[in-house]
Amino acid sequence: RFPLNAYSWEIPEGGGPLGINPLESAKRELQEEVGYAADEWTEFLQMDLSNSVTNERAVVFLAESLTFLGTSHEDTENLRLERLHFSTLYNQVLNGSIRDSISVAAVLKLATIRPDFLEIKK
Repeated sequence: RFPLNAYSWEIPEGGGPLGINPLESAKRELQEEVGYAADEWTEFLQMDLSNSVTNERAVVFLAESLTFLGTSHEDTENLRLERLHFSTLYNQVLNGSIRDSISVAAVLKLATIRPDFLEIKK
């Protein structure tokens, strides 16, 4: 991230113009950033990102039943993708190696409402 002069591990995220349904923006960002489309979408979190200086709002979705289509990164994006089990992602949030506010809030909320995601199935 440019303001931090550092790279940042984050869940797929991005914005969209006012008046566009946040779900449409989420679908576009998932495909652009990680190359997947999802058959099932569930909104599970809304949050104000910095309400003392901006009215920017985050709307977070869980995407399930994924199909890989291929990425289409923007020229300005320098992305490295890593696929993790949710329990690993959760531990990275807890140990502070993931610090992005949307990612932290989303992972903690999802762990609360879907604790089954933390289980490693054999």
